[in-house]
Amino acid sequence: MGQSPTPEAAPAAPPSLDEVRERIDAIDEQVLRLVGERAALSASVAKAKRASGDTGFGLRPAREAQLLRKLLLAKAPQVSFELVVTLWRQIMADSLARQGPFHISLWGGKNPYRTIELTRIRFGAGVAVRPAPRPEDALSAAKSAGGVAVLALASDAPWWGRLLLEPKLNVFASLPCLRRWGPPTALAVAQVEVEPSGRDETFWVTDSAKSPPDIIEELGRIGFAADMLASAGGLKLFTLAGFVQRHDERLVQAPGELKGVIGAASMPFDV
Repeated sequence: MGQSPTPEAAPAAPPSLDEVRERIDAIDEQVLRLVGERAALSASVAKAKRASGDTGFGLRPAREAQLLRKLLLAKAPQVSFELVVTLWRQIMADSLARQGPFHISLWGGKNPYRTIELTRIRFGAGVAVRPAPRPEDALSAAKSAGGVAVLALASDAPWWGRLLLEPKLNVFASLPCLRRWGPPTALAVAQVEVEPSGRDETFWVTDSAKSPPDIIEELGRIGFAADMLASAGGLKLFTLAGFVQRHDERLVQAPGELKGVIGAASMPFDV
């Protein structure tokens, strides 16, 4: 005789709304504890640096980019790119502020509101942001301890050309930092050493009177993939694919008399 079929187990009842909310509250408490633990570790890092005599600016753009890239690759499908970027940018900005002075001087051009919005996303809501009446004022503030200048890419202000005469100031970030938020509209500058993050672009300026396509073609012949970023006052700003050193000998052959690398940054995240 055949065996009687095993009765199927009744499906588990879905959790009630109150149960879901209790679980969310518990997770929030766990997240808050972990954020507090991370903040305490950041304070320990700052203390250890001071004890070793390291009193420099704690900004490490390449490390931040590597961390975010790793998190974006590991995130769950239901977690948005926007949430990961904004959340961890806030956390990292808080960590940076714990390591010493940190302030931003902002020149927003004709549309300062967009630049302010992107600055808050990139550097956190807690950092002091001071408006600068002129680009040169923002760059001057970036020379002070813990100073960062955020400047709009405006068609009537070739401020980035000034960096050719300021070798200690480097572009270290382009804003926005997430590609889906649109093309670059501002750059961040500081007295900080730029390092490769693994997926970078370099910022290069020239006074060449040649057309952008001709300059891009010439750069291609000497080994650089380039894109036009901005043009103003007889100067042109390009991005070069990859991390390019200021003293790269190939750039001697590049068009222009007044020319040079003014920094590098992680490419906008698009993973």
